[in-house]
Amino acid sequence: MSNAVFISTIEANSGKSLISLGLMELLLKKTQKIGYFKPIIKGNPNRKDHHTQLILDYFTLNQNYEDTYVFTGNQVNKMLGDSQFDLVIDQILDHYKKLEKQYDFILIEGTDFVGENIAFEFELNAAIAKNLGSPILIVATGQNKTPEEAASTLKFALDSFEEEETEVIGAILNRVEEEKIQDYKTNLKKKLGGTGKNKELAVIPNNDILSSPSVAEIAEELNAKVLFGEELLHQKIVHRYSVAGMTLANYLTFLTENCAVVASADRAEIIMGSLQAHQSTTYPNLSAIILTGGFDLPEPIYKLLKGLTATIPILKVTPNTFQTTINLNNVKSNLSMDNPNKIALALKYFDQQIDATNLENKIIGVKPRGMTPKMFKYNLNQTALAQKMHIVLPEGNDDRILKAAEQLQAMKLVNLTLLYRNPDEVTQKIQDLGLDIDLDEINIVAPAQSPNFNKYVSQLYEYRKEKGITMEIAEDLMNDVSYFGTMMVQQGDADGMVSGAVNTTQHTIRPALQFVKTKPGIKVVSSVFFMCLDNRVLVYGDCAVNPNPTAEQLAEIAVSSAYTAMAFGVEARVAMLSYSSGASGKGEEVEKVRKATALAKELAPELMIEGPIQYDAAVDPEVGKKKMPNSQVAGQATVLIFPDLNTGNNTYKAVQRETGAIAIGPVLQGLNKPVNDLSRGCTVEDIVNTVVITAIQSQKK
Repeated sequence: MSNAVFISTIEANSGKSLISLGLMELLLKKTQKIGYFKPIIKGNPNRKDHHTQLILDYFTLNQNYEDTYVFTGNQVNKMLGDSQFDLVIDQILDHYKKLEKQYDFILIEGTDFVGENIAFEFELNAAIAKNLGSPILIVATGQNKTPEEAASTLKFALDSFEEEETEVIGAILNRVEEEKIQDYKTNLKKKLGGTGKNKELAVIPNNDILSSPSVAEIAEELNAKVLFGEELLHQKIVHRYSVAGMTLANYLTFLTENCAVVASADRAEIIMGSLQAHQSTTYPNLSAIILTGGFDLPEPIYKLLKGLTATIPILKVTPNTFQTTINLNNVKSNLSMDNPNKIALALKYFDQQIDATNLENKIIGVKPRGMTPKMFKYNLNQTALAQKMHIVLPEGNDDRILKAAEQLQAMKLVNLTLLYRNPDEVTQKIQDLGLDIDLDEINIVAPAQSPNFNKYVSQLYEYRKEKGITMEIAEDLMNDVSYFGTMMVQQGDADGMVSGAVNTTQHTIRPALQFVKTKPGIKVVSSVFFMCLDNRVLVYGDCAVNPNPTAEQLAEIAVSSAYTAMAFGVEARVAMLSYSSGASGKGEEVEKVRKATALAKELAPELMIEGPIQYDAAVDPEVGKKKMPNSQVAGQATVLIFPDLNTGNNTYKAVQRETGAIAIGPVLQGLNKPVNDLSRGCTVEDIVNTVVITAIQSQKK
């Protein structure tokens, strides 16, 4: 079940506010603890977003305005220009997760499609919705579009969102000519497939009252001075503008109901004639007079106007008539607390045109499509923060290790110990690299100089004396940072160890195999990689440790990998990979996988395990349905178990290089205490991720 819905327009002036109001009222009938979130507002910190304030005020939400957004449009434009797209998403996700803890449901609004970066906004909204895990309700306008054009626009938007692997629950076409509403509905149904089991589709007719700005909004946009009728600014709405460019006798024929007269301030006859027309029963009612050019009214005219008892708002602006007319095109109609009739009308249209029950069921019935890499990494960091663990990094003089230590210290995720034979060299390198590391908050230890050195030597001798080790050999080994770091973990002086940026895998894990040992009931130490693809996180095992596991070992690797996946929030659907799917294949290797699958199901009958199965059938829903139609795993596997190290190691590296996926690991599983290996080609980000994984493993041990 989803606990949020994301309203996304695909163009400017779509009438999104009406949908937000209606949806919020619908949701509040089901639960009172609802939050509002508009990650990017078009205003600025000194001028509140009008629509956001309306939602807070009208529904009296118990939420501070500052908690409703993360960025202004200008801030995001600058960040996008600096290639900081990922940072934008990360900070929005972080803010949303804090709101998620406070509210049962969150109504999210996308950007308004106004500004310099409209081309980026679709991609931005899709990325936000996907990483927040919220279904999308699309809103578009039917203004200036034929029924066919409007339906095609919505179909393209819906397909584009779904290509980004977001869940679209419906599409609403707003501001449609009322006499053509059935044509629009017919085309929508033809293009998008109707409602019910498919999407919620709705068409909302245009309404002059809703689409017309108030005189107050005009005055604000034009920075106008109000000469008369200030008390009527919010009541009067403007359906059209009428520019006075002719004599009064000719101009009067162009006046229409609720129009605003635009005239130069030195046209006294237009001012007086318009007022008289407004008061006359034979002419339409006017909404306002806008005087241009910045001229002061002649004193006799001003005195005359001041003495009138029934008038309309009269505004004064500095630009000439031509420029003012251009500026008026920028005035938009907003729903406002100052005009409750408009709000009531908007809610009425929502109730009349939208199947509330169907929409509500669509929202409630959405199942999250899986965990995105950003969700996964966010959850990792939050879990690590919940209980700060102590991690030892034996390769303490490597540049990447030091840069990772800087990041980890800044995020306050773990306590760190760095090992190196000469701590002064490490301190000097930190300075040379210009790193912001608080040396009082990090331990830099030379094994031979540690007060625990002799104790560790004696302990290693006790662990390994039956294998022929002497005290002299134990002392030599304990000078090795891998042995010293592993012993810190074994003795409880550190919670976990990460190494391998410089040392080989064997060098890193040999000490752990010698005296940390495996967990009770576990016979084989194995590994997984968390493969952070563009839109989901998969678990690959074993790609680093066991060259050619037996069927029994493969079964144990599968079960261990499934439990590792679940420990890190990934739903476990296990695919035992081979070169054939189901019962079709023959041969020694496929029989090994078939036997391993049966053994794994015996070891953990509660898990969803399928095999043998080919990779495409495991991850592609269409292929999976064709090859194994009755499988719970086919097409939606999350844990992929490779039959041997050759296949697994090459596959993870191929996927990583060709798709740009982030590979976190190898994460070792089966040991009594967490020790993890790095690739010697690892990046700083790889190190940070592996340290966080190790910290969480030590929490769960």
